[in-house]
Amino acid sequence: MLSGRSEERKKLNHYYDREGSQILVMYGQRYIGKSSLIREFVADKDHYFYTARICSEREQMYQWGRQLGREGVKTSQFPSFSEIFEAIPSLSNGKQVIVIDEFSRIVKTSNDFMPELVKFIHSQWMKRQVLVILVSSSVGWVENQMVSAIGESAYELSGLLKIRELSFKDLVSYFPGYSIEQCIETFAVLGGFPGLWQMFDDRLSVKENICRTLLNPGSILYNEPQRLLEDFLRETSVYGTILSSIAEGNYKLNDLYEKTGFSRAKISVYLKNLIELELVEKVFSYDTAGKANTQKGIYRIQNHILHFYFYFLYSNLSERDISSPSLFYKQYVGPSFKSYVSGYFKQICAQRLDELNMAGRLPIRFTRSGEWVGKMGNIDIIAQNDEDKSLLMLCNWDKPMMTYEDYEKLLLCARKAKISTDYIFLCSSARFDEKLHLEAKVKNNLKLIPASDM
Repeated sequence: MLSGRSEERKKLNHYYDREGSQILVMYGQRYIGKSSLIREFVADKDHYFYTARICSEREQMYQWGRQLGREGVKTSQFPSFSEIFEAIPSLSNGKQVIVIDEFSRIVKTSNDFMPELVKFIHSQWMKRQVLVILVSSSVGWVENQMVSAIGESAYELSGLLKIRELSFKDLVSYFPGYSIEQCIETFAVLGGFPGLWQMFDDRLSVKENICRTLLNPGSILYNEPQRLLEDFLRETSVYGTILSSIAEGNYKLNDLYEKTGFSRAKISVYLKNLIELELVEKVFSYDTAGKANTQKGIYRIQNHILHFYFYFLYSNLSERDISSPSLFYKQYVGPSFKSYVSGYFKQICAQRLDELNMAGRLPIRFTRSGEWVGKMGNIDIIAQNDEDKSLLMLCNWDKPMMTYEDYEKLLLCARKAKISTDYIFLCSSARFDEKLHLEAKVKNNLKLIPASDM
């Protein structure tokens, strides 16, 4: 579960080992693995855990006091935060870890919580040392609103630790029963969220897992995409309209304007909010001399499970609710599933190139990379070193064969981008045509890579 979290564990231990008391903010999206990381970290330490409720300040105090009562600590019926912190039991003389999960729920209803916490931390200097870990699933709030919300208390924070998605390589390790192709499909649906990986069983096919989770009314993931929007956003009807339009292929601001009927200014504001929550990303073309041939910037749904929902389910919700999962998959998911996966296959190829680059196993050691988004076609990956030598990569997942014409189109895009073609990698889940094989034999800079090798 926690493979790939060595850096995060190292940072947590760093704050724990520091002299004195600390306040650390740890945040990341839901299902990213925060709870598992915390559980592992505190397993051998004196610790206390509280999950904040969605309620008023008074109710929060009441519920926290009740929890302490169940743990054998008496407080008043509506204890102040100061009383609560002082009452938290300690089992040893060593440093104690106090975890407050979803702390933003308290901050949003209380002006006293953070000042009282800081006061408590200061009061412990002559008594005991504590590491307070404030956890949040609200990425946008932590990065853009937290500091103004907590005021001067922000100066007392020892650090921030963002928990990011795990890599495709970690997913492969998590699903030993799956082939590389099945892992690629699973990554396209679930992304790098280990909390979601738990929902899949590698003794079943990817199709069976999708039917069992995302298409089964009894599954926790059945309505997860809607909850994801409702928990963090207001005016979900506007966000739903924009996300649905992006999923249909309206990637540019003007396309969204024409499709939704909203003003460009309104769309830009809502897209900014979605980007802050890491639900949408804006993709800019790799900077080359051929700027005149690029698109200014396109929008894509960044969260995998949200993308799956708007790509396959949103426009077919009535059919999903009345069809069996297997029938719905056959009619609405299966026919275009390969096309959906192809975009994420490019992400996986980019991750693999980064790994090979770090290991020094490429013909160049690149220092910058990206995607070239052209008006006449795209280059999936451009990687360059400091001497401007280039490695270009084209990735095919959904076409039944990668052809010499695909290679020629890549060369055309390179000319439009005004970038050199020092090395070219072609990666495909299907076979390569004979002309490409012949070309690769006579050109040392051209490499054909089966998807299974990635």
